[in-house]
Amino acid sequence: MHPSPRIVSTLAALTLTLGGTVIAAPAAHADLGDCTAYLQDQGVELTDSIRTACYYGLVGSHDMCVNAMTQAAASDPVATEACRRAPVSS
Repeated sequence: MHPSPRIVSTLAALTLTLGGTVIAAPAAHADLGDCTAYLQDQGVELTDSIRTACYYGLVGSHDMCVNAMTQAAASDPVATEACRRAPVSS
């Protein structure tokens, strides 16, 4: 007996949805305190893109952090300093 194609596709969609949640979870739960606090002090709006950029810095990807942050509207000097502060978040 073969499973219904509808059941298989529903399970596949559910797996992809839950997988996306798991992949996104570290950024949502990481403590980005020093990076985000500095950005707020500089008047930068803390959007999801900015938080993701801080997460890149937190995990040690400084270049990705700076690039993502400048694409999200932070100036280069502010982005560089915020990303420098990201790995030392407490």
